Amino acid sequence: MTSTDLARAVVTALVEAGVTELVVAPGSRNAPLSFAAYDAAEAGLVRLHTRIDERSAGFLALGLTKVGARAAVVCTSGTAVANLHPALLEAVHSAVPLVAVTADRPERLRGTSANQTTEQVGVFGWLVPVVDLADGGPPPVVGDGPLHLNVQLDEPLVPTDRWHPEARVVDRPERVRPIPENLELGPRTVVVAGDDAGPGARVLAEQAGWPLLAEPSSGARNGANVVRCYRLLLDGELGQQVERVVVAGHPTLSRPVTRLLSRADVEVVDLTAGGLPRPFAVARELAGARVEGSDPPAWLDRWHEADRSLARQLDALLAAEPALTPYAVAGAVSRAVPAGGLLVLGASSPVRDLDLMATGYPVGERRKVVANRGLSGIDGTVSAAIGAALGRPQGPRNLALMGDVTFLHDSNGLVLGPEEPRPDLTIVVVNDDGGSIFSMLEQGAPEHAHAFERLFGTPHGVDLASLCAATRTPHWRVDGLAELEHALANPNGGIEVVEAMVGRKDRRSLDERIRGLTP
Repeated sequence: MTSTDLARAVVTALVEAGVTELVVAPGSRNAPLSFAAYDAAEAGLVRLHTRIDERSAGFLALGLTKVGARAAVVCTSGTAVANLHPALLEAVHSAVPLVAVTADRPERLRGTSANQTTEQVGVFGWLVPVVDLADGGPPPVVGDGPLHLNVQLDEPLVPTDRWHPEARVVDRPERVRPIPENLELGPRTVVVAGDDAGPGARVLAEQAGWPLLAEPSSGARNGANVVRCYRLLLDGELGQQVERVVVAGHPTLSRPVTRLLSRADVEVVDLTAGGLPRPFAVARELAGARVEGSDPPAWLDRWHEADRSLARQLDALLAAEPALTPYAVAGAVSRAVPAGGLLVLGASSPVRDLDLMATGYPVGERRKVVANRGLSGIDGTVSAAIGAALGRPQGPRNLALMGDVTFLHDSNGLVLGPEEPRPDLTIVVVNDDGGSIFSMLEQGAPEHAHAFERLFGTPHGVDLASLCAATRTPHWRVDGLAELEHALANPNGGIEVVEAMVGRKDRRSLDERIRGLTP
């Protein structure tokens, strides 16, 4: 079997496993895989994307897969492989079936200091299963990922003919849905819906009459039981009265939620049975839950009354601020997402700001809100947002919200070749010239002011307009809420950046005033 034959077998296995998107980073050793991907795209079996940066390529594939379009990323050997590690780690911790296909030198060259040769088998650690494929070996088997296919390719590395693959129908077993177990009523219960919890958390809360504390990317922040200002209420009187928490998904945003789940006097029922171990004690694991009847409405009514009071105070406090605040930006972005639209959230402050500002969307309007909450990193967010937008071509509007440091961390995600698929995507960058989230943490306390800017604030002074101009990305800078709302209401089409200028000198004070609100 030649390298060309092996590469075509790999691409065939990917297609048969349901992969519809192939992201390729250029290289010599992966040339057989690249040619096979190109021919498969020409045959209409996959859509091809090329990126010059492997880290961006990995997160592009991650974003595509997070919205349901199965993707694989292909790269050459050596350090190129290591650049896929952040995306693979995020995929593992958010249970996204991303496939990494890495070209390798033949086994005889391992350990010989041959050019661009290192030990690639197991490079992603024990969390990512790896299959090492060689000439004449068995065909690759691609199941649910994340998965690493390491492909040994020997010369010659270019084909002598064109490949004309045909579509093959492969029966895939339907996913077996677990039978929900009965959950008794009675204890004062709240439902915590973390990242990717799904609509079941919302349904359970409404059936039982329990408050729903749902993160923006939970897929459950809709319906009548949503509590907008839950994290301000959890450390108060209401939060102290919670006796039981039903948790779904991966909650990561809020220290008050972490404290609640860690309390010895609170029973935790976990609806993500069989997932990764939890950092808190779990009393019961259920594959799904249902209730017979509902609790008296007094408990839920108290949460809603307190939530309405806090929301009014919060909105009044922010409206009185003389300058544009990150919270106002997050609220405007949340309101701009239409029914059926997509919103991609960056890590750090923006996702938390939106968590406090976003009201529950109506049920059935199918807005998709996603974030990389597996490890909550800022890596690859621009690329992941582009991938998610490309993976939902039927949506009426795609938006992304991220901070300036997050944007800069993956600004080369805007580097797309002239033949690359481009989505309509509005990227809103909250620019406070540095890392404002640290000002709200222990590092931002006055006693650490002497070192804060150098170590944590990290002002960069980058001219984002010029940076966008380098990639011919339309850019719009706004300084006020009305101007921001106007920009959001008038997208240019294609990928564009709206830069919202905010300050961070008083961010710690603003958050202290917000936390001081009482219902």
